[in-house]
Amino acid sequence: MRPSCSQTDKLLRGQHLKDGDELVSAFGYFRMGFFSPDGSENRYLGVWYYRPTDPSVFDYYNSERNKPVWVANRNNPILDKSGSLTIDSTDGNLKILHNGGNPIVITSVKADGNTSASLLKTGNLVLYEMNSDGSERRELWQSFDYPTDTLLPGMKLGINLQTGHQWFLQSWISDFSPAQGSYTLGIDPNVPNQLIIWWRGDVYWTSEIWPKGWFHSYSLVSDGYNFGYTSSEHEKYFNYSANETITSFPVLRLTANGLSGALYADGIVKSPSCSKDFSYIEYKYGFMNGDGFKFKESDNMTLSDCKVKCFQNCSCVAYASINESNDTGCEIWSSGTKFTVTSITDRRIIFMAREAKVEKKRMSLAIAVGAALLIPLLCYLCYLILRKLKAKVENIVNRQKLLRELGDNASLSTIFGNRKTQANKDQTLKRDLKIFYFQTIAAATDNFSPGNRLGQGKSLVLIYLYSGITTTYQEIAIKRLSKSSGQGIVEFKNEAKLIAKLQHTNLVRLLGCSLQKGERLLVYEYLPNKSLDFFIFDSSKKELLDWKKRFNIIEGIVQGLLYLHKYSRLRVIHRDLKASNILLDDQMNPKISDFGMARTFGMNELEANTNRIVGTHGYMSPEYVMNGIVSMKSDVYSFGVLVLEIISSKKNNGCYDTERPLNLVGYAWQLWNEGKALELIDTTLHESCSPDEVTRCIHVGLLCVQDKATDRPTMSDVASMLTNDTMALPTPRQPAFFINIASDYEEPEVTEIKLEVCSVNDVTISRMEAR
Repeated sequence: MRPSCSQTDKLLRGQHLKDGDELVSAFGYFRMGFFSPDGSENRYLGVWYYRPTDPSVFDYYNSERNKPVWVANRNNPILDKSGSLTIDSTDGNLKILHNGGNPIVITSVKADGNTSASLLKTGNLVLYEMNSDGSERRELWQSFDYPTDTLLPGMKLGINLQTGHQWFLQSWISDFSPAQGSYTLGIDPNVPNQLIIWWRGDVYWTSEIWPKGWFHSYSLVSDGYNFGYTSSEHEKYFNYSANETITSFPVLRLTANGLSGALYADGIVKSPSCSKDFSYIEYKYGFMNGDGFKFKESDNMTLSDCKVKCFQNCSCVAYASINESNDTGCEIWSSGTKFTVTSITDRRIIFMAREAKVEKKRMSLAIAVGAALLIPLLCYLCYLILRKLKAKVENIVNRQKLLRELGDNASLSTIFGNRKTQANKDQTLKRDLKIFYFQTIAAATDNFSPGNRLGQGKSLVLIYLYSGITTTYQEIAIKRLSKSSGQGIVEFKNEAKLIAKLQHTNLVRLLGCSLQKGERLLVYEYLPNKSLDFFIFDSSKKELLDWKKRFNIIEGIVQGLLYLHKYSRLRVIHRDLKASNILLDDQMNPKISDFGMARTFGMNELEANTNRIVGTHGYMSPEYVMNGIVSMKSDVYSFGVLVLEIISSKKNNGCYDTERPLNLVGYAWQLWNEGKALELIDTTLHESCSPDEVTRCIHVGLLCVQDKATDRPTMSDVASMLTNDTMALPTPRQPAFFINIASDYEEPEVTEIKLEVCSVNDVTISRMEAR
């Protein structure tokens, strides 16, 4: 028996997705399998949105939620349920096998190795080339490059100028068949800043011409659409995304009649040449008392084509499809023929085209009835408008409060700006810091449920960390600072001011913040592998980090600190660098986090004094602890401790000598002097590490933890020492280390040291400002 695939988002080579099986995307939003359109027995492979049965989950697709958003074999239906999707064992391409003939080829790409397919949480089906260890090497093909009749967030409409490939929507031929219909939606490469619907190659509808880089739809602003247009030397395309606050999932769909949702109201339909206004269509069951003009079957006319042909003929009074089973074929009747009502079973559906004046009396009656209903409706609308205005005023007050907290370099113009900014419901500060609605974050975290909690901070400023999913499927992490502590706003302001201005691959990315309902919330990118201490200090998980990964982590931390100290717009001293503040992404790349205690310097400043010292025991430099001197060398000391912890998988505040209880720095110094530096290495690294490379890292780590700040290298020096094997390293001098008197190790906490009383027991957070 061939292995089948069920309840997974991945299809591997050798597996078969049979008719009745489904691929299910992450979070269960999209599913892929075989289906039959209503009224048809043909089978097609498609992707559709799956509405959860849980009533508390948002209702996204409403009436059309079950209609497929992408069809693989739209022009090649399978006549029975024998179809199965597989990855060809010879060339690694996606193919549909069935009993009716040759396989249906979906992809035609060249792969050097093994391949697999994944259904992503966005609805995108992607074919990957795989490495020998099973990881994904590169993307070979994606369904988003070949849309059918539906444009999802993240898809493109346009052209790749390098390959000539075009992205466009093609309507279904009818509601009974997904075969390519007569309407195409895309952009004209010669007039790219405009959407166009073509009917059989002729322009049928055009949108308004939008300014460069921005598309505006009056009908869709309130529906949470964000439109964008990108033009470069490589590609030109239109796309869109959804705002965070919407509660319905938006799609643009090109129907068999050529309409594309609310966009249709924002454009211009090409009118027929005659002066008649065919503004009313009704369908009746019966017969016309004469033969009409029938188009050839080879023309492949659909019912929507028939409507266009009727409107182009000024004498047309009615039209109908010839094959009503699938709405194909076309027959039109001219003036002089009449409609006859009949009760026999083989009557036809006739579409009557009438001019507006014929319906004048009927419209007058409708207007009278509408006027009687208008007054209560207007009252209700006024109530809704007033309620919305009240919420908007409250929102503006909250935003003004937030902007005051973040400083005078923020701008309120985004709230009362032009239409482009009004269409964006989550306004943005000048420094690209997005302001989220509290309701958006609450929904993403399931009202901050314990199941979404990632962890809790250990300082007196109580901090909770949560994970969440936005309505655009973006995974986020939320830091929720204590409402009751006055220090919470200090950390909030410091972190929001700093990280919003810092952009580096080895720094955690701040997506936005919120200050509504008395909450102080910071929204970050979500990093699935948690923090470094989660791995290196765990007896089983540390085996997942071989020496290559650990050295890559060390190099990444170096690059992040080098950026903070030298290349960023602000010279930033982190002041709390430790293993728990190094987060790891899905590829185990490090990102420095938690800038709540960071301090900024002018480009000509090298050090400063402070009367209150904050940091974590074991990571703070001696001159900082004893004299309150903070400089870049303070971070260098913390980095040196971190390097020794990464190499040894030991915590600095532990006890590592039988004769006298030395901490890790002291233990490493003792081994170095005895010529036994390699004994510091974690035993799980013996097979994967290079002794010379590890020794060099230990050497650099000891240089960084030297007692005198002037003896320590800068992060620029550290980067050169680690990358240049031929560079001679100076002999390290004795570091500052502690002889521990406690046998039981406890996780160090963020503490404050007041120099006036020289106490390390007052566990608070000092007030700080980003300068």
